[in-house]
Amino acid sequence: MRGPQSLLIRARLGGEDGKVITVNGRAAWALDQLMKAGDRGLTPVSNPAPRWSHYIFGLRRDGVAIETVDEPHAGAFAGTHARYILRSPVEVLERTGATAPPPPPVPAGAPLEYGRRP
Repeated sequence: MRGPQSLLIRARLGGEDGKVITVNGRAAWALDQLMKAGDRGLTPVSNPAPRWSHYIFGLRRDGVAIETVDEPHAGAFAGTHARYILRSPVEVLERTGATAPPPPPVPAGAPLEYGRRP
């Protein structure tokens, strides 16, 4: 469901005769972030959001070409993470609603303060 402040993007994929899609909410935010990232792409590690894989799934279902590159990472929980790179040419036709990104993540070990908003 789309709230009154929800970001909405209507865009054309792939050039002049391309498919027109409309995405809203966090999917629109994810598309916007992918467009801003360009060829370097982005990762859930460097650009945290609750459900990146779901946003990517939905955008792909709408016809947006997004490449996934698995990258290794070290640390206590070594493994891999995804880097998502937008491969579809996207022309934004309309943008309405909120454009603010979600708040930054709370650093590990920092106390959580519930009910307070900046």
